[in-house]
Amino acid sequence: MEAPPPAAFVLSGHITRDAVPRLCADLESLMAASPDATTVDCDLSGVVRPDLTTVDAIARLTLIARRTGTRALRLHGTTPELRALLELVGLGEAVGDVSAPPPRSRRSPR
Repeated sequence: MEAPPPAAFVLSGHITRDAVPRLCADLESLMAASPDATTVDCDLSGVVRPDLTTVDAIARLTLIARRTGTRALRLHGTTPELRALLELVGLGEAVGDVSAPPPRSRRSPR
């Protein structure tokens, strides 16, 4: 039996503190709509000006994905600046990074 395809989640633009709760709710909705997916591919290639709010959003999204059991959040398309921030705060290994864009994506509504 083949593994189910991963769910796809896209972050783009500049992530603001006000957007973080909505992004978390969007991910929870996506996971509820994809109950068989064991991973969530998160495309970050469209994120601009990453900062600590972006890191906070990624950390929260990772926790939400892990809270569902076997789900993992796999990051794709992280910029060198974002990877450096994740490493700086000690989240580099915790969130991982696949780097290449995911094969398919579903945009998070803004």
